Amino acid sequence: MTDDNAPVRFDTKIAVLLRDDLETWQRLNVTAFLVSGLGTQVPEVIGEPYADADDTPYLPMFRQPVMVFAGSKEILTGAHAKAVSRGVTLSVFTSDLFATGHDEANRAAVQAVRRDGMDLVGLAVHGPRNAVDKILKGASMHP
Repeated sequence: MTDDNAPVRFDTKIAVLLRDDLETWQRLNVTAFLVSGLGTQVPEVIGEPYADADDTPYLPMFRQPVMVFAGSKEILTGAHAKAVSRGVTLSVFTSDLFATGHDEANRAAVQAVRRDGMDLVGLAVHGPRNAVDKILKGASMHP
């Protein structure tokens, strides 16, 4: 007999790291943007569609938890460098994106700045659990 509600230990981890000086609305906005691309690049992180007891269909969601962390600008910069060097799936959000209004402008704002000059306010990573843990070293769980 199996327990359908038993916790599952995943080999991979999805994590968001936010700069700790963001306002609440910024934290929510950045988190939503950062995770939005993961399913397009790593389709196995997406579960099956949902339906309620009336068979109303709902979109599928991640099949594993998304862990949200906070850290200083320095921790974010270090995490970014580690994520790039490890080759994990990565998305970034820079402070410049708060002033843009659409996807094309967002991409242009990121492309205009060299990697080591980006003013990062958030990043999302997906990869092997131990690699993600090392990337996020020094960050704390988001309050």
